[in-house]
Amino acid sequence: MALLRDAFARISATMARHAPDYLTTKEVADLLRLKERRVYDLAAAGEIPCTRAVGKLLFHRVEIEAWLAENATGRGAAPRARPQVLLGSHDPLLDWAVRESGSGIATFFDGSFDGLDRFEAGGGIATGLHLRTVSGEEWNVPFVEERFAHANAVLVEWAWRDRGFLVEAGNPKGIGGVEDLATARVVPRQPQAGSQALLEELLREAAIDPETIDFVRPARTENDAAAAVAEGRADVALGLRSIARQYRLEFVPVTRERFDLLVDRASWFEPAFQHFLAFVRSASFREMAEASDGYDLGGVGQVHFNAGGGRTGP
Repeated sequence: MALLRDAFARISATMARHAPDYLTTKEVADLLRLKERRVYDLAAAGEIPCTRAVGKLLFHRVEIEAWLAENATGRGAAPRARPQVLLGSHDPLLDWAVRESGSGIATFFDGSFDGLDRFEAGGGIATGLHLRTVSGEEWNVPFVEERFAHANAVLVEWAWRDRGFLVEAGNPKGIGGVEDLATARVVPRQPQAGSQALLEELLREAAIDPETIDFVRPARTENDAAAAVAEGRADVALGLRSIARQYRLEFVPVTRERFDLLVDRASWFEPAFQHFLAFVRSASFREMAEASDGYDLGGVGQVHFNAGGGRTGP
């Protein structure tokens, strides 16, 4: 629609002048040349992305930009190209494979929830996640099936990973389970990280108030979390078995988790992602995967959710 294309041009110009990250209802109404009442109606119907804070509607400019691009139609309306960036949770093997593949794909790992937000806003071609339901019975699918039911995306398996507590050699604090964290310095992750959500859920299951835990400075990657323990800045981190040997740490198993990739369908067939997939099928990748402890890649590539088609696997 011409209205949406014009609004997209205006919001792009506004962004170029360093507009604030969030727009008010009036600002969105001005951009769309609608009455504020109509914007409220769109928000109430879930037809426009918004956030409600302290009783006020706010509209993230990046999400509005993506929404306008997705709804533009006509001969002059081209889909907004996604940047060649892999978002979401950090997985050491995935990180290595992207770099070694020479695909040209960049990475921005800042947590499972952050990745989903950025992917929804068109900020990348794929995002990694390892999110467990409160019941502990499912991984990832419930977090994408409603939010991305009508998106042009597919959820595919990357690997099952062993996750547990990383502790110093000899386990001087005697960490055997989550109940032992009460007397230890613990490495947290950023709030948007799946491992932080899992840690907080484990504490709640053990009836431990997270506020009573001696958390040190947050780590933003799996390697950073392990390094904090290896360097004596903390006693324990909830990390991956694959990292423990690299940092000469002991590993106390806690759970087995599934790490998936939510991939934009169109981007899947582009040269960059196809180049990455070709590397995953290579002997070099197989050798690295076999040398990495705590990984099960038997289901790599299995589709667990296909937008528009629903669940397709266990």
